[in-house]
Amino acid sequence: MRRRISLVVLTNSGAPARQFCASRNALRAILVAAAVLFCLSAWAAWDYARLKRGAVLSGERERELIERLSAREREIELQRALIGDFAGEINRLKERILGLNEFEKKIRLMADLDRRPDAGQLFGVGGAVPRDLEPRIALGEGKSSLLREMKTQVEQLAAAAAGQQAGFQEVIAHLEQQRSVLAATPTIRPVDPFAEQFVSSRFEHRVNPFTNVREFHRGIDISAREGTPIHATAAGVVTFAGVKGLLGKTIVIDHGHGLTTTYGHCSRLLKQAGDRVNRWDVIALVGSSGTSTGPHVHYEVALHGVPVNPERYFLN
Repeated sequence: MRRRISLVVLTNSGAPARQFCASRNALRAILVAAAVLFCLSAWAAWDYARLKRGAVLSGERERELIERLSAREREIELQRALIGDFAGEINRLKERILGLNEFEKKIRLMADLDRRPDAGQLFGVGGAVPRDLEPRIALGEGKSSLLREMKTQVEQLAAAAAGQQAGFQEVIAHLEQQRSVLAATPTIRPVDPFAEQFVSSRFEHRVNPFTNVREFHRGIDISAREGTPIHATAAGVVTFAGVKGLLGKTIVIDHGHGLTTTYGHCSRLLKQAGDRVNRWDVIALVGSSGTSTGPHVHYEVALHGVPVNPERYFLN
C-alpha cells in the first residue's frame, strides 16, 4: 500500500475541516516544480537587473559618446575659424606688401633711383599676384586644398617680403649717400645772413682794382664789418689754414665728392689743417688781409678743381 500524506485545513470560522491527500511522489513533484519555478523567477529577476544595469551603462556610454562628439565638433569649428582667420591675414599681408612695393616705387621716383630689376617679380616668376583666399568656400570643398594653397602663398609672401626688404635697403643706402652729398654741398652763405653785408663782387669778369686789368673773378666778395664770423658752408675737412698769396689769411675746406670751398682775406683763422667742420661752424673772422680794398671775405667754390658760381648753391 502506498504511503499518502494528508493535509487537514482548519478555519476559525466554524466551517468543517478540509482534508487533502497526496502521495509522496506527487508532493515531490510539487516541491520540484516549486523549486524550478523559484529558480526561474530568481534567474529572471537577475537577468532583468543585469539588463537594466546594462541599459543604464549604455545610456551613460551614449551620453559620453555624444559629449565627445559635441566636443570634437566644437574643436573642428574652432579650427575652421582659425584657418579662416589665418587665410584672411594672408590676404591682408599680401595687400600690405603690395602697398609697400608701390611706396618704394614712389620713393625711387622722388630719389631719382632706378627701378629694381626684379621689381616685376615680386611674387615669383611672372610676378603674378596670388589670388585672394576664400576660406568659407575652400573649407566647404576640402580643408586640405586650402591648407596647401595657404602654405604656397606663405612661401610666396616670405620671398616677396625678403625682396621688398632688399629694395628698401637699397633705397636707404641711396638716401644715405644723398644725405652725405647734401651735407657736403655748400648751400649757405659764409657770412651770417643776419649780419650787415653785401656782395661787392660777383663770379664774373671784372677790372682788377689793383692792376686795372680785366680778368675773371673766380669767386664772390662779401663785404661785412671786420670781425664778423665766417661760417663753413658745408661739412668737410680743413686742408689749408694760413697765408695764401694775395688772399692773405685763407682757409680751404675739402667737402668730398670733388667739392672744395675757399675763404680769403680773413682777419683771424679759428681752425687749422686737419680739423673736421660741420655746416654753420665758425671757422674764421672777416678781415682785410692780403691784397684787399676793405674788410670782406673772398669765397670760392670749386668742383673737381674747376671754379663754379657759389651763388648757384645758396639756399639762404
